[in-house]
Amino acid sequence: MTIENENITRLTLAGKEIILIGTAHVSKQSAELVKEVIEAERPDSVCIELDEQRYKSIVEGDKWKETDIFKIIKEKKATLLLMNLALSSFQKRLAKEFGTNAGQEMLQGIESAQEVGAELVLADRNIQITFSRIWHNVGFWGKCKLLMEIIFSIFDDEAISEEELEKLKSQDMLNGILKDFTESFPKLKTPLIDERDQYLSQKIKEAPGEKIVAVLGAAHVPGITEEIHKEHDLQALTELPPKSIVPKILGWSIPALIIALIAYTFYSNPDAGVQQTLSWVLWTGSLSALGTALAFGHPLAILTAFLAAPIAALHPLIAAGWFAGLVQAYFKRPNVRDFENLSEDILSLKGFWNNQVTRILLTIVFANIGSATGAFIGGADIARLFFQNL
Repeated sequence: MTIENENITRLTLAGKEIILIGTAHVSKQSAELVKEVIEAERPDSVCIELDEQRYKSIVEGDKWKETDIFKIIKEKKATLLLMNLALSSFQKRLAKEFGTNAGQEMLQGIESAQEVGAELVLADRNIQITFSRIWHNVGFWGKCKLLMEIIFSIFDDEAISEEELEKLKSQDMLNGILKDFTESFPKLKTPLIDERDQYLSQKIKEAPGEKIVAVLGAAHVPGITEEIHKEHDLQALTELPPKSIVPKILGWSIPALIIALIAYTFYSNPDAGVQQTLSWVLWTGSLSALGTALAFGHPLAILTAFLAAPIAALHPLIAAGWFAGLVQAYFKRPNVRDFENLSEDILSLKGFWNNQVTRILLTIVFANIGSATGAFIGGADIARLFFQNL
């Protein structure tokens, strides 16, 4: 192995010359480096840190205009889409500040591969599989902490110089960052970094030809230089984690318990039973409606959230936010301009609320958060009234 500088690593493996380019995903210098290396080396293959889905999103940037928002809601992908937009907003804000585009180095890799006649290899694991394995690993409180970290990072406008950004590509700085990352989310590092290092390294060494250039985020270079000397089972790395039966049991048993407590209280003390029912309706309905209002939802979407939450909170297969979101989408359907402006609007807090696409997603998520919070408070109040009337 030869490290030419902090950004380029050369490996020789089974008769192949492999050149790893460590990049920062919003750096203009990274894109220029990718162009220079590929044009100078003229490799047989260029591997890029993208899967099919992200590749299409980069090369087909205007596909947003064809999005069916009703389909997204019905397929229960609204929260995932909102989180994807939230995650991309930080990168895009930095990229805009530096006068480049997020993922420009990957796009440059695609273009340069075509120019020199190299075969393009999409070397990363499917992003949906990575998200599924992350979600499975972190547990309930890990999910809460992760979501909060992501939300806070979206609106953190702390300035960072491009010089500081370029330092992130140095091996010493990188090891420090990964150490902090592991301490914050120890279970997150395995699916997000380690497993993808293994997947990327296997795809890189299986790429056709004797000279291969790989365009990678700098965080993956140390792991790949180690993992590329081992054999990895790509099928095992792409298996979806088994679904635990515990959430399903809790999802049905807790609502059943709440209904049983109300029914028994009605039998022993009808007045207390009425109190329990009102408490449940008011807490779930009001907080779900409040969440919808905080998203600046349509008045009928707010009303829908209030009416749907008491029932939806007792059924694990439905959610108040879906109904509120469908009503919001019906009365405030996004137009082409909303989708065209989406990449700019997600750069600010105001834009998230003003764009009709993200407002629908916020309506769904906030209504569901309100409903879940109301169910927790209302359930506790039902239990209190039950024990008072034993």
